[in-house]
Amino acid sequence: MLAAVLLIRVSAWSHSGQGSLTPPGPPEPTMKTLAQVESRTPISGAPITITTSGSYYLTTNLSVVAGTAITIATNGVTLDLNGFTISSTAPGALGAYGILINSGLRDITIHNGHIQGTATNDAQGNFGGGGFAYGISYVGQAPTNALVWRVSVSRCLGDGINLGTLSPTRAEDCVVHVAGASGIVANAVKGYVAMSCGYPGIWGNVVSDCRGQSIGNGSGVCAVNSANNCYGSAINAVGVQAGVAQNCWGISSAGDGVEAIVAMNCHGTSSSGNGITAGATAQNCYGSAGGAGSGVYAVNAFNCYGIASGTGVDVYALRTASGCYGSSTSGTGLSAQNAAFCVGNRSGGMAIEAAIANGCYASAGPNLITHKYNMP
Repeated sequence: MLAAVLLIRVSAWSHSGQGSLTPPGPPEPTMKTLAQVESRTPISGAPITITTSGSYYLTTNLSVVAGTAITIATNGVTLDLNGFTISSTAPGALGAYGILINSGLRDITIHNGHIQGTATNDAQGNFGGGGFAYGISYVGQAPTNALVWRVSVSRCLGDGINLGTLSPTRAEDCVVHVAGASGIVANAVKGYVAMSCGYPGIWGNVVSDCRGQSIGNGSGVCAVNSANNCYGSAINAVGVQAGVAQNCWGISSAGDGVEAIVAMNCHGTSSSGNGITAGATAQNCYGSAGGAGSGVYAVNAFNCYGIASGTGVDVYALRTASGCYGSSTSGTGLSAQNAAFCVGNRSGGMAIEAAIANGCYASAGPNLITHKYNMP
């Protein structure tokens, strides 16, 4: 009886549709190779010219003894420097590029590495030496849709990184040290440091979170449209120059500290120019100047503080000054066509000079006011 029951159960199990227990074959790989995910071409020597669109990466440091290291000659190229350095030991730098972008190309990305020449500079802003003339730059027409990020460039006789400003180009989180011409040129520049440059340290249309230094004849930071959260220093030009400068600090020896159409929340210092110059409005700004310069010089000044340690005016508003404070030792503390709720302080010279003054106060020094309201 027991044998019959076991036979029935085994027979039922063998016909229950479980399938064969024999494996169909060895398991197949499920992971994709790097070539399947992204086809990248290695670069292990220079000089080299890239003529096919695609993604490229360095496998080692590259060095050339003359001329250009890498030339990009086609659209749609991504070049990963992969943390390596492109360098040159050439005794002269004429016409040599770390990376050269041919005329009129588009969709170019370069990132994550270093470019190094052998240029030198002295305390007077004179540049010499060899290596590369340009770190990353172009010939002919500027590239379109070009991006350079996380690249450091050092000791070039010309521009550090130049992508042009008239087309969509961007440089981000880069560093340039010692460039005989401009440190960085691009349409948009963010998070950049450019030091010891012969011309503008940073030059773009929209510039933010940057620090630029010119030891020659250029501005520290030059932004055609706007500069935000930038620090610029210059010897013979403007510290920070912009259409709209916001939260910026500029220092200059011979030029203005900050020069803008509109300056907001800015700090400017100059040894002989104006601390802050605003073609339209200066608001919540602090400016100090020596020589004949004014601390704050603007068409309209609101809530500004100016100091002129030389013969200039502390706060000079061509039209309206409101809520401003001017203080120093000689010259005029505050000068405006219309002054409202301002304070002028001068131990020598004129405290407040205005056609109309309302609610103003001269903490020291005499006033020269045509019409006074709500004040002694």
